[in-house]
Amino acid sequence: MTLYLLRHGIAEDAAPSGADADRRLTPAGRARMRAEAAGIRNLGLAFDVVLTSPLARAAETAAIVAVAFPKGPKPRELPELATGVPAPETLRALGPYLRRGRILAVGHEPGLSRLASFLLTGSSDALGIAMKKGACIAIELQAPRLRAGATLRWMLTPRQLRRLADR
Repeated sequence: MTLYLLRHGIAEDAAPSGADADRRLTPAGRARMRAEAAGIRNLGLAFDVVLTSPLARAAETAAIVAVAFPKGPKPRELPELATGVPAPETLRALGPYLRRGRILAVGHEPGLSRLASFLLTGSSDALGIAMKKGACIAIELQAPRLRAGATLRWMLTPRQLRRLADR
């Protein structure tokens, strides 16, 4: 089982509504995310499930990735990928999906980094991972032990993903 963690793309500083949940990707954020999604596709990846935070910027990021993988699954909202959710709670919510094989989870910082740290070490603050907007991490999980002992396969910056799009 492989869990891919993708941070949403560059978003507007404030939504017209004033609500954080309504912040959308900027035009530059959408363009970069399309290139980053092409880079992810050029890695030869495929996903069995695509899950996204319900916040607009993450849902929009997941939709862009879905366009890059037209034969892949449609994104599904998972509220536990929203901001402020503790890593153990996010992992519990991901549990039913993880048995499907290759899962893409689109979310936010610092939640994704804390989830990665929790999977790799058993503590959500043991590793000082910081994901830039559009970065992606691949973590291999060993069932049934989903709490710790996972293996970090790779972590790519947005720039590295965009460079892969050119191949």
